[in-house]
Amino acid sequence: MRRPFLLLLILGSGLAALPAAAHVAQQGFVLLLPTGVYITSGIWVVALTAVALAVTPGHIGEKIFASLRLPAVPAPRWEAATSCLSFLLLCGLIYVGLAGSRDPLANPLPLFVWTVFWVILVILQALVGDLWRWINPWAGPARLVLGASDRQPPIRLPESLGSWPAIVAIVAFSAFALADPAPDDPARLAVFVSLYWLYGFAGMALFGDDWLKRGEFVSLLMHHFATLSPVRVGRDESRAGLPGWQLMKCPPLTISGGIFVLIILGTGSFDGLNETFWWLAQIDVNPLAFPGRSAIVAETVGGLLIANGLLVAAFATLVWLGDRLARWFGGGFEPPGYATAFGLLALSILPIALGYHIAHYLTVFLVNGQYALAAASDPFATGADYLGLGTYYVTTGFFNTRDTVRVIFLTQAGAVVIGHVLAILVAHAMALRLYGENRPALLSQIPLAGFMILYTFLGLWLLAAPKGA
Repeated sequence: MRRPFLLLLILGSGLAALPAAAHVAQQGFVLLLPTGVYITSGIWVVALTAVALAVTPGHIGEKIFASLRLPAVPAPRWEAATSCLSFLLLCGLIYVGLAGSRDPLANPLPLFVWTVFWVILVILQALVGDLWRWINPWAGPARLVLGASDRQPPIRLPESLGSWPAIVAIVAFSAFALADPAPDDPARLAVFVSLYWLYGFAGMALFGDDWLKRGEFVSLLMHHFATLSPVRVGRDESRAGLPGWQLMKCPPLTISGGIFVLIILGTGSFDGLNETFWWLAQIDVNPLAFPGRSAIVAETVGGLLIANGLLVAAFATLVWLGDRLARWFGGGFEPPGYATAFGLLALSILPIALGYHIAHYLTVFLVNGQYALAAASDPFATGADYLGLGTYYVTTGFFNTRDTVRVIFLTQAGAVVIGHVLAILVAHAMALRLYGENRPALLSQIPLAGFMILYTFLGLWLLAAPKGA
């Protein structure tokens, strides 16, 4: 496990691929390849991007994220109706979770929650655009029960709370997904999903639509990922540009809003870390005799909190240090203030979070996406075939051939590297927006660029590290 990459390159000339572990809530692929050369190449790509920006005139860095105007799309206002349909689908899935098969690979609820929603929909939200406003399961029912969306809520959500309710919600969700002994048990998950829907609906009843912006983490997460889409479709105007161009139009996040974005990344990273031999060694668990999730609940929750705390502290410190460098050596300019710098630069973390989300869950999609299709065709595991699939077999053969394994890993590594390259470009453009001049902007980015280079190594290492849980 701890041999240097050079030794791995010498001894690992043959590819070794393990069969997929078809688990609906975990990464399903253990990659034991001589990946040192790929990791080194990825780090160099990110580092050279930072160097290239350092010698690029500031106006060119800003023009990277220019957008092209497209014809408007006069879409009908059906969001309330499609939201109600989404709610009805959710109710159906909850019923199947309670009354259907207890096999998480045959019951549609775990597959749709952990694969269709958490993997596929989150990625589509970033690649295609804001799909969530059409399928949000709260907005339509709230409109029917509570009245018009512009009604005055009984209670105003205090501004001082910021995004902390959403932060608590995403940490609780992550703790359930990572530490609960059986997060993919259909009946258990049905109860969890029902309670979370009631949490979101109760928040809307009390605080109105503002709850979806600061209290309900799924809607806030989807909003952030939608800003990475290269296309924004609107009734009055549509535009397209490099992924991340919409971030240039975003106002600075609050401190709590920036922390929420960092937790998206921190949680995804820990999701990969807690499966590795390295992590299991830290909590004194033999990976070859794994005792089960119920034996390490406290360690997993503690690791999740520590990982996110360290990430937030490191990022906040590096933004502060960059701001100091810009003030000390950047020449005369009016400083923007630390809170503004933190809130804007936190947005640059979103491409990294998306890149790692794609990389980490690619193998889950490849395997469990097939199970989800089969479950949709036979939701109660009675032998039905509503989609006309005929005799259907889930295959994992692509994990057993040299060429397909290489394609899988290069796709994963490419997602991580592209995410970091975009993050460096976004951070540079944000720094120019903050400081106005190229010199202080570049100085402010030195600590953050180092952070992104190191995080590239971490992301690629997590893909290649041996897994034992």
